[in-house]
Formats: sequence, C-alpha cells, structure tokens
Amino acid sequence: EVQLVESGGGLVQAGGSLRLSCAASGFTFDDYVIGWFRQAPGKEREGVSCISRSDGPRYYAESVKGRFTISSDNAKNTVYLQMNSLKAEDTAVYYCAASTYCGSYYLEYLEHWGQGTLVTVSS
Repeated sequence: EVQLVESGGGLVQAGGSLRLSCAASGFTFDDYVIGWFRQAPGKEREGVSCISRSDGPRYYAESVKGRFTISSDNAKNTVYLQMNSLKAEDTAVYYCAASTYCGSYYLEYLEHWGQGTLVTVSS
C-alpha cells in the first residue's frame, strides 16, 4: 500500500521558516517523482515543488523560488521541503505527492498523495 505521510506544519510568523517532511512507503522511491502541492482555502491547488530522484532535476513554482528548497534522502524514503522567508500567502495545507512528471505540469500527473499538513503564516 502506497503511503505518504507529511509532518512539520504549524504556525509561524512572517519571515520565519519551517521544514516539512514526507515519509514514503509502499513503492520504490526511484520510480516516482516526489513533490509538494498546496491548497489554500477557496483557492485551487498549486504545484509547489518536486524532485526527480535525490540528484535529479528540481522544479519550483515562481511563487516560492529562492525561498523554498526541496531535497530527498533516498535511504530514508523521505523528501523535505525547507521553507524560508515565509509569507502570509504561503498559508495553506501542504500535500506530499508522488507523480510521474516533475515540472510545471506536476499536478496533472499525480498518482498518490498524503493527508496534508497545515502551514499557517501570521503577518
């Protein structure tokens, strides 16, 4: 059974940092692109970032470039999203997801995702 379990969300002040973790199980890590999308209340889902293998290409949405960094530890089947310089508009539920494509169309190729973790940035 494929499982993606997110952790690390919480409440942080604007300008602060959080690190999200995604523990994956039930599939071969290298077979998928792993990444993050988010959904704020009343808004559509937004692909945030993805990574193809630990040393592969990465994608970042324009809204997070220069502030967020994605990384993976294949030995632990875990993907991380380091979020710095957080803004109020980053407030959303963040979902870890497995996809077959990493890029601006990441959301269109999602196959599995977790329950999400809430990130709230206070201004």
